[in-house]
Amino acid sequence: MTSKYGPQAERWTDDAYADAASYLAHRAELIVGLGPRLEPGDTVLDLACGDGGLADHLPGLRYLGVDASAEMVTAARRRGREVALGDLNEYEPAEHVAATTCFRAIYYARNRAAFFAHVAAYTDRKLVFDLNPRQYPLAAVRADLGHAGFDELEVRPFFAPQRVSLPRPALAALHVLERGGPFARLLLRYRFSLLCAAFRGGRNS
Repeated sequence: MTSKYGPQAERWTDDAYADAASYLAHRAELIVGLGPRLEPGDTVLDLACGDGGLADHLPGLRYLGVDASAEMVTAARRRGREVALGDLNEYEPAEHVAATTCFRAIYYARNRAAFFAHVAAYTDRKLVFDLNPRQYPLAAVRADLGHAGFDELEVRPFFAPQRVSLPRPALAALHVLERGGPFARLLLRYRFSLLCAAFRGGRNS
């Protein structure tokens, strides 16, 4: 499953996104602010991290990465990232982390409910992940999160094109649309994803 990523590892971030800096910066902004806010010094564990490109956009936070591809881990370490080789279904950090992230990889969970429970055991504040709402019904995902102890879920559309580089004014307009409304709901019917922050209500804010 991970062997296909080997040849792409050295240029993963550059090749996977038309405008990697804008895309990952916006993702990082929501990682910090969606749900309970992260504070300087907090540790973020990034599951299925690829070459660790997200780390560049999380200043002040300790970044740990995990990926199942040995080539990706090597590429990330060459970038100076602290990254371990591991399967997101089984990996467990040596210490609890403030936040765990999982992007473009939730479908690698062999059993989604079991995966959420596993992550909940070592995550103190929140789990942040993206979700294709046309593929995964939000109600079912919410139920699995609840069984894992994540009884609160904050979601927001993520309108950042992966394969197209847009002018800054167009990107800014899309980010405004993320805050909701009929047009946001319409867009989600055809493309883009939801960013989800799952946490325990009243205990980790």
